[in-house]
Amino acid sequence: MAINIQPLADRVVVRPIEREEMTKGGIFLPDTAKEKPQEGEVLAVGQGRLSDDGKRIPMDVKVGDIVVYAKYGGTEIKIDDEELIILEESRILAKKGK
Repeated sequence: MAINIQPLADRVVVRPIEREEMTKGGIFLPDTAKEKPQEGEVLAVGQGRLSDDGKRIPMDVKVGDIVVYAKYGGTEIKIDDEELIILEESRILAKKGK
């Protein structure tokens, strides 16, 4: 999915991946009991931050990566009725292997 937003510097746009709504034991979880997702798909990446000497530091993540990010690590936005998160690359804790 293409989005009409380009993050700046070392920021990324992530689509949160919703967790299952039922426990392993078959118990349904209402929205109020669910934790915010901390995993998502990278939809857009900035060019990278600038070092002190003015050189661009490339990003470690790319579009399509599945990442784990810090809880409450970004800014929630809504584009075309879709909830997205913009966060700094430093708030990404890990990439999932493919």
